[in-house]
Amino acid sequence: MKVLAPYACDPAQSRGRLHPEGGGALRGPRDIFQRDRDRIIHSIAFRRLRHKTQVFIAPDGDHYRVRLTHSLEVAQIGRTIARVLGLNEDLTEGLCLAHDIGHPPFGHSGEDALEEALALYGGFDHNAHCLRTLTELEIAYPTFAGLNLSWEMLEGLAKHNGPVRAPTWAMREVDAAFPLELQSWPSLEAQIAALSDDIAYDNHDIDDGLRAGILSLEQLLEVPVVQRCWDLVTTRHAGVPRERLVRELIREQIGLMVKDLIETTQTNLAESGLAEADVSAIRAAGRPIAAFSDGMREDERALKRFMYANLYHHPLQLAAADRARIIVADLFAAYHEDPALMGSAWDASCATDEPFRSRHVADYIAGMTDRFAERAHREVYGNKLDRRMH
Repeated sequence: MKVLAPYACDPAQSRGRLHPEGGGALRGPRDIFQRDRDRIIHSIAFRRLRHKTQVFIAPDGDHYRVRLTHSLEVAQIGRTIARVLGLNEDLTEGLCLAHDIGHPPFGHSGEDALEEALALYGGFDHNAHCLRTLTELEIAYPTFAGLNLSWEMLEGLAKHNGPVRAPTWAMREVDAAFPLELQSWPSLEAQIAALSDDIAYDNHDIDDGLRAGILSLEQLLEVPVVQRCWDLVTTRHAGVPRERLVRELIREQIGLMVKDLIETTQTNLAESGLAEADVSAIRAAGRPIAAFSDGMREDERALKRFMYANLYHHPLQLAAADRARIIVADLFAAYHEDPALMGSAWDASCATDEPFRSRHVADYIAGMTDRFAERAHREVYGNKLDRRMH
């Protein structure tokens, strides 16, 4: 058995689950965090990620990333870092796998449309909806709603980006049922999961942008950290055709960021006196302990600025985003007016009073994949959308 660092989350010291699971029978030799991870993997919400947008909406090519493949890549990076730092790998992996479960169809475009539709009823936030999905909407067990995940898993999902100073209604509901100490920093496992997400999408979105022809290598080399890594790769593989080196460039950048994150976090632990502290001291530190160095933080921000300017806000992407927002807004309007369009089960449980009616409709739409939402829109509106977009 791997020995955990003092500051790691120990499954034997978990705060447990909201709903007691009597009998003490374990399905196999798994601890609480291993079971959490497996519940996430086996959930319907996790499976739906295979048809939810990462960068490209309902991509035609089989080689582009979607939320599912992105989450797997984040988990691989997170688990590697956790192993070096002596953290709980299973908790880290579970957090990485689940972090995007709350995204609606069409990524941030779909989220923007739901946020606008729920403006009078508390709004919509994908991170809070992740918690709502895993604690309320996912029905997998006979005696309780949700997956009944451990406190540490829910806390990490709620706060992986830091303390939640102004929780939305969905987050408040989860916190009221199972208080997650939203004002404090989360475990190091959660902090590592958040930064692993940054590392994954910063670099893998480059790969997809190049594949789509939206980005060019010449553009990318204007970013200092990319140029430095490209120089290393081309020196190491002199004479190899450039097209053979692009994926090596991505690996070089990921390796550079991972190494920097590990070393900076180790330094922070030592200098703050937390290297021998327990996880409660990590939560009470008042600042993140897992971090990039100042230089890497600036490099990473510069890369993000480039990606927003040249990929995420590219005219082709903006046009697809406009179409996605129309689909979600139209579906919300149709279902709100006639809940029977959602099907008998969702119609039967739909309230007549607000905010519950609107939130119920949003729950239904948020669970859709891109393809399902496209198909549902055609079923309600026919080909009107195509005519409107032209």
